[in-house]
Amino acid sequence: MTAYAGFFEVGLPKKGDRVFVSAASGAVGQLVGQFAKFTGCYVVGSAGSKDKKTVANFQAFVDLLKNKLGFDDAFNYKEEPDLNAALKRYFPEGIDIYFENVGGKTLDAVLLNMRVHGRIVVCGMVSQYNLAQPDGVTNLANLIFKRIRIQGFGVADYYQLYPKFLEYVVPKIKEGKIVYVEDIVEGLEKAPPALIGLFSGRNVGKQVIVLARE
Repeated sequence: MTAYAGFFEVGLPKKGDRVFVSAASGAVGQLVGQFAKFTGCYVVGSAGSKDKKTVANFQAFVDLLKNKLGFDDAFNYKEEPDLNAALKRYFPEGIDIYFENVGGKTLDAVLLNMRVHGRIVVCGMVSQYNLAQPDGVTNLANLIFKRIRIQGFGVADYYQLYPKFLEYVVPKIKEGKIVYVEDIVEGLEKAPPALIGLFSGRNVGKQVIVLARE
């Protein structure tokens, strides 16, 4: 529901839009990328480590995004010494919609690469939550130059759309068009490290703790 509300209600996508999704192998990012493809958009995702693995088959996250989830392209932002240059490589004509899950240096680089009248959907800023001094964002003047709309949201604001969300996703799930990866760990004792892993990029998809199989 977070992916649906953020992408469709805040991002206002159109066919042909160029979409960038950060933390794309996470629970929300996975679905945003697939929704973008269903809408006829070009979509690129980033995540934070090439060692991210699916629970089932231990694929690197780039393969997961491109081959399993259907993204047009993907990259590991931790391997990019110049994020501005990386985004220019993947978006030579600029970005129409940025689905923001990371914040900090990624947001700063994205601002340089947005198209005129682009939309930034602020869902999260996970890179900033545990910093004593959050990263500064220096390229905000692009909001003026490019007439960019940046909007944060909370999914609770859109619960009235839940029936519409189900009408959209349930048929696609039944038809196998929506792919969803979960990161499953066994045992309550593993819950604390699993929670910490959410903030260090160790999980892929929704983090699930299995307390008992029976």
